[in-house]
Amino acid sequence: MTAQTLSAAPENARDAGWRDIAALIGARVGGRLQKIAAVIRPLAWVLIALAIMFWIMGSALGWMELIIAAVIITITLLLCALFLIGRTEYDVALDLARTRVVVGERAVGALTLANPGSRAILPSRVVLPVGSGRGEFGIQRLAPGEKAEELFAIPTQRRGVVEVGPVSVVRGDPLGLFERAHRRDDPVDLYVHPQTVLFDGQSLGFLRDLEGLPAADLSRDDVSFHALNEYQPGDDLRHVHWRSTARTGVMMVRQYEETRRSHFVIGLSRSSGDYAVDADLELGISVAGSIGLRAIRDSQRVDVRVQGGELRAGTGKQLLDSLAGVESSKSREGGIAELSGVIAATLPLASVVVLVCGNRVSNEDLRVACARLPFGAKVIAIVADTNVEMPALRRIGEADVVSVGTLQQIPLALQKVLA
Repeated sequence: MTAQTLSAAPENARDAGWRDIAALIGARVGGRLQKIAAVIRPLAWVLIALAIMFWIMGSALGWMELIIAAVIITITLLLCALFLIGRTEYDVALDLARTRVVVGERAVGALTLANPGSRAILPSRVVLPVGSGRGEFGIQRLAPGEKAEELFAIPTQRRGVVEVGPVSVVRGDPLGLFERAHRRDDPVDLYVHPQTVLFDGQSLGFLRDLEGLPAADLSRDDVSFHALNEYQPGDDLRHVHWRSTARTGVMMVRQYEETRRSHFVIGLSRSSGDYAVDADLELGISVAGSIGLRAIRDSQRVDVRVQGGELRAGTGKQLLDSLAGVESSKSREGGIAELSGVIAATLPLASVVVLVCGNRVSNEDLRVACARLPFGAKVIAIVADTNVEMPALRRIGEADVVSVGTLQQIPLALQKVLA
């Protein structure tokens, strides 16, 4: 290695060090410039551009009028920028009286701001995003230790999950040239549940017994007795029927029907192509929620499937929270027939399957959907159609298909199915 190479190495290291320092300074300066640019509103950018243009043209052309206009605009910008000076360090508390409501119920909350410092906080504006909209509150000057509380109501005409917050404290000038926003607190989710109906007497528990549902498959060891057979090598001697053995002289063992644990599955189609109008989809979601709650009260294991995934349904609260977030999907994601195929592949031991869809699903599509479901499962298809005045029952293959027009028709519709 030559002396020239040895001397070049420290120089390269110094150059790399300076480049790193320059990059760090550039990143910090860029971050500060971004923060400064964030407080400037579009109108202020226009005035800044006009002021620069008037200064240049007035100086170049000697037009005193342009220079005066530039001075006036510059003074206006500086005076408005002074409104950004001041603290906005509130202690913010966002409290919703209830985080879960039913469509149409009143949802209210309170926003509390406190000044924890030793100096007063000048008047400011607080912005509270609510879903796609937002509410604004004017907060007056707060002395040290003083609090301000604002009450608000959230519209709940539509089912969904509404994100409330985060709260932003905004300082700005009267002309709206500059605006400085500081986010406070974390957002809170408000679950607007679908409407459901409670019903008794038509409990779907008629499909259950203490141990499960007897299936057509036979087993050597279960709880549902089926018949007596001759002993075969490998049979459990605990199931020998000694009385029959003594009477016939041939060793006889009990044979059982294989039982299934009661497994209740709801297949809710959210495909926009299965429903004529949005109201039918909302009715279908309410139907799924009502039947799911009934099955959960019957202590059944409940699974809910929609196109694209599984909904949490371990408890009634989880079921309604999941249904609150269901949205219609594109037609290309498949309809009720594809959903049935997913149920058959992922839940082959389902004992009861309830399919919920709209009136655009043809009888042939329903027949295909029901045929794809697990063999031996009890199948009920419910068609949500707001134009139906009375529940209508029909049979498609081995499935009972009932059309309902309102949520209140569910008990009567299940009566027809169980009759």
